[in-house]
Amino acid sequence: MPMRGEENLATLSAVEMTARFADRSVSPVEVHDAVQSVIEAREGVLNAFWVRDDPAGSRKRAEESEARWTAGAPLGPVDGVPVTLKENIGRRGVPMPSGNAGVAPVVPARDAPITERVLESGGLVLGSTVMPDWGMLSSGVSSKHGITRSPWNPAWTTGGSSSGAGAAAAGGYGPLHVGSDIGGSIRLPGTWLGLATLKPSDGRIPLDTPYLGRAAGPMARTVADLALLMRVLSRPDPRDWTSLPPQDIDWSRLECEARGLRVGLHLDAGCGGARDPEVVAAVRAAAEVFEAAGAAVEPVEPFMTQELLDDLDLFWRVRSWNDLRQLSPDAALRVHPYVMGWCREGADVPGTRVLHCYQQIMRIQARTVEATLPYDLVLSPVTPVAAFAAEQPMPFMEPGRTMSHIGFTAPYNMSGQPAATVNCGFTADGRPIGVQLSGRRFDDLGVLRAAAWYERHRPAAAVPRWPDGALPGGALPGGNGENREYGENGKYGEHGEHGEHGENGETP
Repeated sequence: MPMRGEENLATLSAVEMTARFADRSVSPVEVHDAVQSVIEAREGVLNAFWVRDDPAGSRKRAEESEARWTAGAPLGPVDGVPVTLKENIGRRGVPMPSGNAGVAPVVPARDAPITERVLESGGLVLGSTVMPDWGMLSSGVSSKHGITRSPWNPAWTTGGSSSGAGAAAAGGYGPLHVGSDIGGSIRLPGTWLGLATLKPSDGRIPLDTPYLGRAAGPMARTVADLALLMRVLSRPDPRDWTSLPPQDIDWSRLECEARGLRVGLHLDAGCGGARDPEVVAAVRAAAEVFEAAGAAVEPVEPFMTQELLDDLDLFWRVRSWNDLRQLSPDAALRVHPYVMGWCREGADVPGTRVLHCYQQIMRIQARTVEATLPYDLVLSPVTPVAAFAAEQPMPFMEPGRTMSHIGFTAPYNMSGQPAATVNCGFTADGRPIGVQLSGRRFDDLGVLRAAAWYERHRPAAAVPRWPDGALPGGALPGGNGENREYGENGKYGEHGEHGEHGENGETP
């Protein structure tokens, strides 16, 4: 891959890139070419893209960005910076299959708000990243795309449903990536890939079709890059009737001190699967870093129950069953078998039961806000376990344990509170472990400031040494997206954010 001396331009942070574009020590074209070389070398194994845009076209846009920087007139804070967008974020004219081989993809007639904001700011969109079927698997397994694999080790999962975005971020496909999340789909790849991520407050980033608990957010290697992308993505848009009003937030103001913070430590979700001791120990160690710096750390008792989690799961099953039953019998057989079986559990559920499940979601909202309100920050695991096998659809495969991994993440989707992840350690065999940092409603900047503080002060053993060289284990079969084809203008087929199942609420 192109290097300048010993420097890998592809893995510069976005903050570093834009500073160096400004002083003309690095050009957007050099960065573009370096990133494309990484993609060429790794995509056959990682399988991160549903649509990879024509490199010649994106190079031309990089040349235009370079001319703007030379003239001292960049379009915005990410001008010339490589960006990827999850396949359920709409791009005009690009099909949206939602990772599902059984659906007839929606083809959006216009860009989604997120896409518009990135393009208006000069972001260099390289393509759309994959997701599993309807976003309903927490892995990189898709009936449409095949298997997406971890850059740390291709035998490991990326997590999902923002699987391709996570693989691209960890794999060095540029610094900025956008995922979406209704039960953990940004943060799960965050923990299993060592990333910095943010599920923002409800309404902070406008969507085309909002849905209960759904959010889109940035995924990157550094918290500062999350904040930079939030400058672009958080502008209101009238198409999202739930978007927050304009607010003057200085996203670059990440300095803070831990002294005086009241920090909750939430180690038992009260529901879900058994906790890996290595995960619990890593999160506890992160809390000790805050405590040693003068934060008051207090335990947070479990506020979820298995009944609440199961009723949330059933609510999603009913919604997805409604989508599945609209497919022809032949099309339904192309849906991933695990997802098909999960959906069928939502068939013929009485309306009174569905309403009860909705009321349970309101209880999750209330309990989450009440339990976390006393604290400036709550630390928890993202999920009870570390990364599992890439071929496995879900972390817990036993019958009835479908959503046993989202007891720590889903409550913040239901309450609308911001929640970030930062890597806080590794298992003995090298799998990343993230800590979730959640805050009060609408305090996205406070969460990012705390995440940036921890990122600066975490022990060296918790700092990711990114796998930017050859993939460990070599190229494995099965991850090359056998369903993809080049379409018009040299693109693979792609997807957007307009009313398909992913927009209606994709994922845990």
